[in-house]
Amino acid sequence: MQVASWLPRVELPFAAPSRPQLLQPAEPEVPATAEPVSPLAREKAPPSRPTPAVERPKIEVPRPSVVPRNAKAEAADKATPPVAPKPVVAPPRFALQLLRAGDCALLVELPAGEPLQGRDPAYLLLKDLLRAAGLPDSPQLVGEPVRWPLLARGSMDQGPQAALDYLQSFIAARLEEQQPCACLWLVGLPAIRFAGDADAEVYNRELQIDGLGAAWALPGLELLMDEPERKAALWQAMRRVRQRWQAGS
Repeated sequence: MQVASWLPRVELPFAAPSRPQLLQPAEPEVPATAEPVSPLAREKAPPSRPTPAVERPKIEVPRPSVVPRNAKAEAADKATPPVAPKPVVAPPRFALQLLRAGDCALLVELPAGEPLQGRDPAYLLLKDLLRAAGLPDSPQLVGEPVRWPLLARGSMDQGPQAALDYLQSFIAARLEEQQPCACLWLVGLPAIRFAGDADAEVYNRELQIDGLGAAWALPGLELLMDEPERKAALWQAMRRVRQRWQAGS
């Protein structure tokens, strides 16, 4: 059974006495190649240096080269302010009617957006103005009323400049179909703004419009009815302007 020695737990009767060397613990085995080191040699031996760790090789990852911007280009970017988007301008809304009375053409604002009727207060006031100017008090319609915007929907530009261009072209085309016009009355702010390219400060004054000739700016019929005190200044201006159409009569 490969048992080198066997020691009983208790003393056996009539057994021979045990040998003392068998009761001593066995010494640990020392490898044959290992040499005993004395305590003095251990003190004199230099401390062992830790083995340096082996550095892993670094792998360079190629990166895109960054080209520095030109200093002038950067300065130009800082100096140039950001371009703001153009504000969307709502199309103007108006209704105008072109009339003919003697040697004068009249572009009249339609207060209600509908053609003038014989019993309308605005039409009666217009007849009074024509009689005071020495013109026929029954003006003739020239074409259909111009209502702006032209289209309720669509991508066509219908802003103020488009309205000006269209209205001037419309008037010029209608007047070419008739006898020469001595003066064009612009009655009402929309007529002044979108045919004469002017504003309310030119009320009762004469204008020269490219392609349309001489024009006279008047307040609107509704404005004259709401503010009768304006009629005095209108009458004074008419006395000067009516020489244009009375000279040929």
